[in-house]
Amino acid sequence: MKWGSVTRLVAVVIAVAVIAVLSIQPIFPNVKWLPLTKGVSLGLDLRGGVHVTLEAKDTAVGKVNNDTMSQLKETIERRVNAFGVSEPLIQQEGKNRIIVELAGIQDPEKAVNEIIKTAFLEFKTEDGKTIITGADLKNATESKDPMSGQVEVTLEFNEAGTKKFAEATAANVNKRIAIMLDGQVLQNPTVNEPIPNGKARITGYSSLEEAHTIALLLKSGALPLQTEVIEKRTVGPSLGADSLNKSVKAGIIGVIAIFAFMLLYYRLPGLIANFALLVYTIIVLAIFSGLHVVLTLPGIAAFLLSMGMAVDANVIIFERLKEELKEGKTLRSAINSGFNRAFVAVLDSNVTTLIAVAVLFYFGSGPIKSFAVALGVGIVTSMFTAITFTRWMLHNTADTGIKNTKLYGA
Repeated sequence: MKWGSVTRLVAVVIAVAVIAVLSIQPIFPNVKWLPLTKGVSLGLDLRGGVHVTLEAKDTAVGKVNNDTMSQLKETIERRVNAFGVSEPLIQQEGKNRIIVELAGIQDPEKAVNEIIKTAFLEFKTEDGKTIITGADLKNATESKDPMSGQVEVTLEFNEAGTKKFAEATAANVNKRIAIMLDGQVLQNPTVNEPIPNGKARITGYSSLEEAHTIALLLKSGALPLQTEVIEKRTVGPSLGADSLNKSVKAGIIGVIAIFAFMLLYYRLPGLIANFALLVYTIIVLAIFSGLHVVLTLPGIAAFLLSMGMAVDANVIIFERLKEELKEGKTLRSAINSGFNRAFVAVLDSNVTTLIAVAVLFYFGSGPIKSFAVALGVGIVTSMFTAITFTRWMLHNTADTGIKNTKLYGA
């Protein structure tokens, strides 16, 4: 018996047990102190949130096309990020629709009015002609006059906008130019003199917070497109919690069945495989946390599927090991030969699955990408645990003097 092997095995078992106790429980959001759960967020289907479908419409100064829809999508993404919403799903549907899903939003009306909806800014003359839009806007900032206490938003136009604004104000002295946002008149001031510096002020806000919201919407990229909310629905957290609990129960039942089968059929290698599966789970969760993966129901399904594939690799290896032992080879020789003969089959099956994962990730979106990421991480990790870690554990176990081939499934 090599006591060094015994010491290494005991040290690894203790270390993994400690990490498991402290870290495993990846999909229980109420447990905040677990190290491997801090970077894992829950998706809309588990956490609840809001789903909104927007439809873009042509205006006098802008038409719906691929370029403007792409700009609209990017604008909404910038706004969502500016408001601190994590991992949103924003995608185009058809020629003129944008789908927005925001997990964890408690106030769907606020999400629509302050985050999602495009702030369509217009300056109109008395005869209804649009002279400038938010597309010509360079910056917008909110402020409060220290003397009067009046809250306002200061607009600064780009070079083209400055020229348009100067010409319009020069042509409309002593006339009104309405400042409109989303079709509503915010201000309708009279032009006293030409304004050549490309700056304007919007007043009439009830609070600095309201002005800040408008300024943020405008400077994050107002577009010459109007949008209409054609669908808005919420996903309740109770529905997500129910789905989460059912997924957890199914996963626990599946893992127990796998553990029992591996232990009863493959005996000592099965016990090692179960331990390697625990190591596999810890590594996958650590990667999820580091990548700040958003966990959805498809992601959980992929995680459980990858666990099955990790066990499948061990099954192939252990069957080869049994064949080598039946041929009369020594234990260590059988272990090496079994792993070498099984490696090609394990590699081929995992590579073909990774190709499918790459296709899903590239062409998919939202939950499909979540599934692809979880499955890809799981497959790569299972290759390590099955080919490297399990082999190391079997070698050290053989070196402890446990050489009865019946314990190895033969």
